Amino acid sequence: MLRWTVIFIILAIIAGIFGFGGIAAGAASIAKVLFFIFLVLFIISLITGRRKV
Repeated sequence: MLRWTVIFIILAIIAGIFGFGGIAAGAASIAKVLFFIFLVLFIISLITGRRKV
């Protein structure tokens, strides 16, 4: 999931350079959402991974 975030950030940067503001804003917002989903899943996996049964 972090890989997709990086791809959308790069896409947003390239679209911003070429003047496609709408596409850049959309790609940046998708990257932001994916990053926060990744962050939540990472924290959940840290919490559940430390549990000893």
